[in-house]
Amino acid sequence: MITHVEYGGWKNNVKLSNDRIELIATLDVGPRIIRFGPVGGPNMFKEFPEQLGGTGEPEWQLRGGHRLWHSPEAKPRTYALDNGPVELEKIHEFSLRLNQPVETENGIRKQIRISMTAEDNMVALTHRLTNVGPWSVELAPWALTVMDAGGIGIVGLPEKRPHTEVLTPDFPLVLWPYTDLRDSRLSLGARYITLAQDKGKSPIKYGMANMLGWAAYLAHGCLFVKYFDYDPIAVYPDFGCNFETFTNEDMLEVESLGPLTVLEPGDMIEHDETWRLDIDVPSVNDEASIDRFIRPLIEQ
Repeated sequence: MITHVEYGGWKNNVKLSNDRIELIATLDVGPRIIRFGPVGGPNMFKEFPEQLGGTGEPEWQLRGGHRLWHSPEAKPRTYALDNGPVELEKIHEFSLRLNQPVETENGIRKQIRISMTAEDNMVALTHRLTNVGPWSVELAPWALTVMDAGGIGIVGLPEKRPHTEVLTPDFPLVLWPYTDLRDSRLSLGARYITLAQDKGKSPIKYGMANMLGWAAYLAHGCLFVKYFDYDPIAVYPDFGCNFETFTNEDMLEVESLGPLTVLEPGDMIEHDETWRLDIDVPSVNDEASIDRFIRPLIEQ
């Protein structure tokens, strides 16, 4: 289940796998999960080859893969360097934790626990932020997954209800200043919002209160789904977003966020995600095809 491998020019990496899926996290930088996909199949995560294998760089590196940040986004705080080694803590034969040294800029320590069973096509992740500094910090855990190019992101919308029954709004849709609602990559439907990744296109980003608690990305004939919580009484960053997505010419990010929390010295907060991966999934081009091919897998 857990083996040490070389990958992407890094000598020290840990691989979790079963007969269906495999995941690789590097120990030379991070915490960072750089690969997730079917065994022997394509990597669902974007990799930036020119940034693989490096360590100790003086600037923050995107690299690709899955990482843990803290929101709201701000420079330089959010972009604290993660270019050094992380500690591997084996919990049992199916689970491990990646432990980053304390961020000297913020007094925050990042940890990601990863668990996989011997049979399923699912992975459980717990993202932990601990305030090791001498002052209180307000933040939200922010789990960002950088998906490979050429796919389409899919999120579900709350069920429609008659105007005569509901007079108040039921969820916020949040736009970033560079987002153009006329962009052909973005489709606002009755049951879903989709965002396609297309090379050569300018950035676009939106966020929302994702009450259904899932977001999907379809690429290479594989469906990646992440599940996460929504608390209706919690305060989330960015005008109430527990989900955000961003795309540009290279990749598309599927992001989940926890509630804004004031961490006193010594306090920690955790944010859970579950990932699912299915193969041989047909392409979709409208809401009917999403209902037919995607929604049944998500709701299993």
